[in-house]
Amino acid sequence: MVSDRGLEVLRAIVEDYVALREPVGSKSIVERHAFGVSAATIRNDMALLEEEELIVAPHTSSGRVPTDKGYRVFVDRLQRMQPLTPAQRQAIARFLDESVDRDDVLARTARLLSSLTNQVALVQVPLRRPGAVRRVELVAVTESKVLAVLILDSGRVEQRLLDVGQRIEPEQASVLGRAFTETIAELAPAEAVQRLSSTAASAPASIATATGAVAQALTEMLQGAGGDRIVMAGAANLVREERDFQGTVTPVLDAIEEQVTLLRLFDEMGSEGEVATRIGRELSGPLGEAAVVASTYTADGSEGHVGVLGPTRMDYAGNMAAVRAVARYLTRLLSED
Repeated sequence: MVSDRGLEVLRAIVEDYVALREPVGSKSIVERHAFGVSAATIRNDMALLEEEELIVAPHTSSGRVPTDKGYRVFVDRLQRMQPLTPAQRQAIARFLDESVDRDDVLARTARLLSSLTNQVALVQVPLRRPGAVRRVELVAVTESKVLAVLILDSGRVEQRLLDVGQRIEPEQASVLGRAFTETIAELAPAEAVQRLSSTAASAPASIATATGAVAQALTEMLQGAGGDRIVMAGAANLVREERDFQGTVTPVLDAIEEQVTLLRLFDEMGSEGEVATRIGRELSGPLGEAAVVASTYTADGSEGHVGVLGPTRMDYAGNMAAVRAVARYLTRLLSED
């Protein structure tokens, strides 16, 4: 059982190690913190912390560094998050208020959060609820180019200009559009995708190539209509902190780029209070040496996550405060649209 003073010693070790990136010894704790006890007493406290696997001695160093378990205890005991300064809060409002549309808001949010924390910033674009297909319109633009328009009953409109690989007359394009509408109207995107191949297979030979090209384009638009994704910024910050990882950061960067791991993580985190954290071994696979701090925001009734990813040696109090503040402001801003 760790005493209250022992937990304060753990706090001192975490804060000093995060600030200095050097193993922390009892002498430096006495010098930097007002415990009012001797270095020998602090060493005894550190021995107990080590027995509890909250700190560990790296290599042959006389100092100690926090373990993943130690970081977890530290984070769970944070009495309050380090508040942002008025200047920081004003900067958040000013920077995001300059956004021209929702995509710009999310991109700016990622850049802003990365700048505030010096970590990789992650902004999940909320899962859109696209509704069912209303109709498909095809407009011949040139001899072989068609504007494909997909209209959903939610009001969302997707369109794409594509080369269909053959000559197609305006009337043929209109007829083909009606054929696709008859096939996938009133279907959800996932079911509509499955039906598209039947239309392509039954197309007249004279427009088979064009039909296949349109079916492929509609498939891609339908698959993108309801999927969530992550906007990221600050990957260079992770590269600069590579020495905080035992090996290379390449697997972490690959996992971030691939996104599936992060989307699954956000799904698992759900809404765990105002700010949630995952530290080291609490994360699986290539993220096992990293830490994630995240919160949720809402837009049009949909929920997304905003957060940061970095090494376990991070400023948890400051990062948690920044993530919380940005998530709150993002919710307010998007609610005003």
